[in-house]
Amino acid sequence: MSHQRTNDEADRPEVERAVLAYLERHPDAADTLDGIVSWWLPQQRYEIERQRIEQALGHLVALGRLRCDRLPGGDVLYALNRSDPPAVH
Repeated sequence: MSHQRTNDEADRPEVERAVLAYLERHPDAADTLDGIVSWWLPQQRYEIERQRIEQALGHLVALGRLRCDRLPGGDVLYALNRSDPPAVH
């Protein structure tokens, strides 16, 4: 199990870069986890990696790079935190 956790943690920066790169190209974008998995990152093999994407989004929120808003139905909407423009490394 710890080997899987290490792989997940190693992949997180790649997912974070992909999310921030998308937001750099589309700064007004905002979407739920499902939308991000299906529309923002589909060509990057992330459709099956929902948990990793969710962890990366949570980390970006914790860093203040993204903001998240809970919608009335319970879904969470992620968007660029305008007070911290994305820097893609």
